[in-house]
Amino acid sequence: MRVLILALSLTCCGVAHAITPRDLLKTYESKSGKASVSKGEQFFNAKHGKEWSCASCHENPPNHETKHIVTGKVIKPLSPNTDPTRFTDEAKADKWFKRNCNDVLGRECTAQEKADVLVWLLSIK
Repeated sequence: MRVLILALSLTCCGVAHAITPRDLLKTYESKSGKASVSKGEQFFNAKHGKEWSCASCHENPPNHETKHIVTGKVIKPLSPNTDPTRFTDEAKADKWFKRNCNDVLGRECTAQEKADVLVWLLSIK
C-alpha cells in the first residue's frame, strides 16, 4: 500500500519520467517531418554564420569525451549509443538544444533540425 501511495504521489507531482532517444525523435518528427541522417550530419558539422559548429565542442564522431572549446569542461559522448543517458530526459535535451543552438546558430533550433541531428546521432556507433 505504501508503495502504491508513493508511486501515485510521484506521478501526480510532475516528476519527469525517462524516455528513450527514439521517443524524443518521434516527438520532434511529429512537430516537423521525417528526420534525415545526412542532413543531421551536415548540420552538425557546418558553421551557420557564427564562429562554432556543433562539432567544435563535440567533435566528429561525437562518440567519445571531449572538452568545451572555451571552458575546457569535459563533455560526455553525445551519441546515445555511447552514452545511454543521452536524450533520455526531454526537458534536459530541450535545455541543451536551446543553449547550444543559440551558440551555433544565434537562435533556437527548429524541431526539424533537432530531429535531423538526433537521428544522425542515433546512427553513430
